[in-house]
Amino acid sequence: MNITDVKDTLLVKNADLSASSFTDVNLADARFADVNLSQAQFSDINLSGAKFGNVNLTNVEIEDCDVTGMKIRGILVSDLLAAYAHEKK
Repeated sequence: MNITDVKDTLLVKNADLSASSFTDVNLADARFADVNLSQAQFSDINLSGAKFGNVNLTNVEIEDCDVTGMKIRGILVSDLLAAYAHEKK
């Protein structure tokens, strides 16, 4: 199915969209619950202000990302990285 040049709200339930591709798509204010994104790839994504809870991040890699203000369990990631760098010395 191709959806092109459409501005609409989708309600998707009990669907298998594996191997789908999303390019130049606005998902601002979208809600995801009970979603499997394993092995998904993300690039050029704006997640500013996003919140994640009860998420399995096993083996997730974050590279070349702006983590300004990002917190994990209330701790700034920049502080965690600085402490790690200091400990490695």
